[in-house]
Amino acid sequence: MEEKKEQPEWLSAAKQNNKRAWEKLVKENESLVYHIAYRMMQNEEEAKDVSQEIFIKVYRNLQKFDEKSTFSTWIYRIAVNTCIDALRKKKGKEVVSWEEQTQHQKENVTDTTETPEEVYLQKEKQLQIIDMIQNLSPEHKAVLLMRDMEDMTYGEIAECLSVSLGTVKSRIARAREQFKKEFLAKKELLVKKPRQINKVNKKGGDTI
Repeated sequence: MEEKKEQPEWLSAAKQNNKRAWEKLVKENESLVYHIAYRMMQNEEEAKDVSQEIFIKVYRNLQKFDEKSTFSTWIYRIAVNTCIDALRKKKGKEVVSWEEQTQHQKENVTDTTETPEEVYLQKEKQLQIIDMIQNLSPEHKAVLLMRDMEDMTYGEIAECLSVSLGTVKSRIARAREQFKKEFLAKKELLVKKPRQINKVNKKGGDTI
């Protein structure tokens, strides 16, 4: 019989609908939940909406948590699966442009040692990478982010998603293969960008 894992001290009270314990649960996990939601959705407003939906599901299912995994693993599983569902519903609908979605990242570029051309190319590469990740299926996107961006082990991913180790390895392999194909297809564009910029600069000269 599988033993129960050690859990946060506020969990038992939260299960009994203790208001302070629930507030503690939210406070302890809101950063993790939003982090997962933003990684998956790549949009601040959508990440906030999905985060609220995640906590609603946590509240409704808290009594069902059998404590055979850590609470963080359990809530991570709910978060990822909720994001996957949200991405499935979103597929085919009009979405905000990548320029708008990553505007806050652009505004945070403060390295003044880079030339305007280098800054432009770096931003363009970031947008291209995000675009390629977003083109993956929700399931493949989830495992790729968990493995390569969250640095989770295959075992941790399998536990979070309630799937076999073989399924995790297969999804990651397919996700990387799809990502590689899209990267190679867009590589030529990334190389041409600085050449085009240099041609414009040489033709038009420096401006003040």
